[in-house]
Amino acid sequence: MSQDVITPDIADTIPALFRERLKRNPDKVAYQQYNFANKTWESSSWSQISTEIIRWQASLEKENLQPGDRVALMLKNSRDWVVFDQAALGMGLVTVPLYVEDRPDNVAYILNDANVKILLVEDTEQWKRLLDLKTELKDLQRIISIEPVHEEDHPSDARLISRADWLFGAKGELQQKERAAQEMASIVYTSGTTGRPKGVMLSHKNIISDAYGAFLCGEEHPSGNFLNSDQYLSFLPLSHMFERTVGYMLPMMVGAQVNFARSIPQLGEDLQNIKPTVLVSVPRIFERVYSKIMTGLNAKPAVARKLFDLTVSIGWLRFEYEQKRRVWSPLLLLWPVLDKLVASKVMEKLGGRMRIAICGGAALSPEVARLFIGLGLPLVQGYGLTEAGPVISSNRVYKNIPHSIGYAFPNVQVRIGVDDELQSYGDNNMLGYWNNQEVTDATFTDDGWLRTGDKARIDDNGFIYITGRLKDILVLANGEKVPPADMEMAIAVDGMFEQVMVIGEARPYLTACVVLNVEQWNDLADKIGFDADDEASLQKKEIEKLILSRISQRLKDFPGYAQIRRVAMFLEPWSIDDGLITPTLKVKRAKVMERFADRINKLYEGHGV
Repeated sequence: MSQDVITPDIADTIPALFRERLKRNPDKVAYQQYNFANKTWESSSWSQISTEIIRWQASLEKENLQPGDRVALMLKNSRDWVVFDQAALGMGLVTVPLYVEDRPDNVAYILNDANVKILLVEDTEQWKRLLDLKTELKDLQRIISIEPVHEEDHPSDARLISRADWLFGAKGELQQKERAAQEMASIVYTSGTTGRPKGVMLSHKNIISDAYGAFLCGEEHPSGNFLNSDQYLSFLPLSHMFERTVGYMLPMMVGAQVNFARSIPQLGEDLQNIKPTVLVSVPRIFERVYSKIMTGLNAKPAVARKLFDLTVSIGWLRFEYEQKRRVWSPLLLLWPVLDKLVASKVMEKLGGRMRIAICGGAALSPEVARLFIGLGLPLVQGYGLTEAGPVISSNRVYKNIPHSIGYAFPNVQVRIGVDDELQSYGDNNMLGYWNNQEVTDATFTDDGWLRTGDKARIDDNGFIYITGRLKDILVLANGEKVPPADMEMAIAVDGMFEQVMVIGEARPYLTACVVLNVEQWNDLADKIGFDADDEASLQKKEIEKLILSRISQRLKDFPGYAQIRRVAMFLEPWSIDDGLITPTLKVKRAKVMERFADRINKLYEGHGV
């Protein structure tokens, strides 16, 4: 085991983890982020972060808060996010992370449901959007804005103050008033696809245990270990437990440096600048890169496309050989040349130093995984849910079956329960749902195992394969059962489709609502002589036929009854603001069905419902 890792027996709470890292590496760089005013990347040592935490704690102390009180933060990934989180937790407070892009009404609901006393925001615009709701935020006593606050910004609200004013003159010592390891550290609201979000109560032990489980995965083999020399690039929201555990707690545990990306549109440049060794991502990022690669290849000569396909094929053969699933082949002798000509150039776009790319949050298409792994990216898929802190299982770099979700963390147990449901048990399992004992009871089995809601099977080697959702299976009018997520994932690999939702519950056949990629739609419309700006074109039979053809190509390996017969097309992306997707980018099926009921019903005209 690494000599620098901080294990749970050394530090069993999140503030204790920080204090131990500070003790060991006070002058080592902890975080780096971009200063847009100076146009430079600025780094902070653990000692400098500690100084900031002390100031925040001194100011928090003036607010007369009690241990266990809830405080919320609605910030993009940054040092301020970490500082506020650590300052609050070190005083025994409970942090409630909010998504920057979440809808104001959802934010207001969470603030009231959790009885939040302090809210930290990026700027006054965020606060104004909440005020416009005219919703009484009954317990909120202070709103702190990172950006300056001007008189005209709060003529009638004395609670609003700028960070600079709130922290002015604050000083003291690093406090150690955190609650016990088994007590609540955070309430993380799950962005449910139906109904209001539920507040998942996570203890210090839940989060620390899960981060340590991730570390233990790496310790199983030198090729996949996590090092204090690693460079992380953080771009998934820290309000999501996947990033918070694997991209914030794990680096602190091993002493690695975290670099905060500027934005998703600038991610390509940041990869080049930071050259990360570890990347925590979601499938959609890889799908977008995949689509760009495929689009670029289509514009190249046939010989270039064949060379690329050969590289991926030989690279995949090499991967299978290294995984001990294939015998050695003379074709592997081609790899050094293909790597130099093709693969290394793609890897350079990702920074050129990637040792581990961890993908989670949703299922990764096997086709997308095959391409990146074939090009030499050490890509592993994991699985979990917020209620499990959040990771339950993961592939390992040296033991990787990409179409599985890997096998359980060393400190987590899994089993298959009633109706083939995957269930888990470990110190990472949540305390329960905030103010919702009834749903808490339903989420755990009688013997204390967490019910994931996913159907699965486990092979003889412990690898887990998700086979469907207990609640998300579509049952057609003829009784055939279809897992929509698998079909949606397959369709979304085509760069033409930005968002996809398959429909068919109690219907005679399957249809789909799709949001088209504007650039690709413009190219297609231009080729066939249609006005791309005229949305009426999207309801033309000729266009539907072409789009259905592309969808059918993506679904050729699915059963005959799992085919899309009609499609409704849109150009306006479904967004968080319009209530059609969650902050974690999951489609709210019921809301889409409701919003586009007329369009959907037309897809079944003459065939009943």
